[in-house]
Amino acid sequence: MNQMLQDQDVQTSQAEIVADTPVSPPAVEHPRFAKPQRVAFVQASWHREVVEECRIAFLKEIEARHITNVDVFEVPGSFEIPLHAQILAKTRRYTAIVAAGLVVDGGIYRHEFVADTVIKALMDVQLRTEVPVFSAVLTPQQFHETEVHHDFFRRHFTIKGIEVAEACANTLHSLERLRGQVAAGIV
Repeated sequence: MNQMLQDQDVQTSQAEIVADTPVSPPAVEHPRFAKPQRVAFVQASWHREVVEECRIAFLKEIEARHITNVDVFEVPGSFEIPLHAQILAKTRRYTAIVAAGLVVDGGIYRHEFVADTVIKALMDVQLRTEVPVFSAVLTPQQFHETEVHHDFFRRHFTIKGIEVAEACANTLHSLERLRGQVAAGIV
């Protein structure tokens, strides 16, 4: 009788463990590209410890989306990103360029001016060169040199890294399809 109770207790415990174990969702299989893709990632070094979270998350997510050729470039600040993006786009080595930076209000000038200038310049680069440029250059309304803000924005840049990788891969797939249709005379 004791043996039966013990076996039953073991079975119940195992069933409870299985029921309590979180089931991870199945791995998402992302579509593959017809041709290899090469991406440039241009990162501002201002607030590097925050911005690098975007790069780390981007590299992980973009690899899951079958893009393994990524060259990383570092520039002093966000203001320097557009010129680097333009020179990289003109090489025709890259099918996309991703920019990451953090523009904060330092009290000396209006940070909105810098952020607006950077975003407009990145748009100009992609329209001039037909190489898509993605921005993870963020301009928070408030950023203070506190651990709380640093932690918050590190987490936020991780999310942005994943989002910009998704946008990059989806756009490259779309452009690959569109260019194929143009070459075939469909469009």
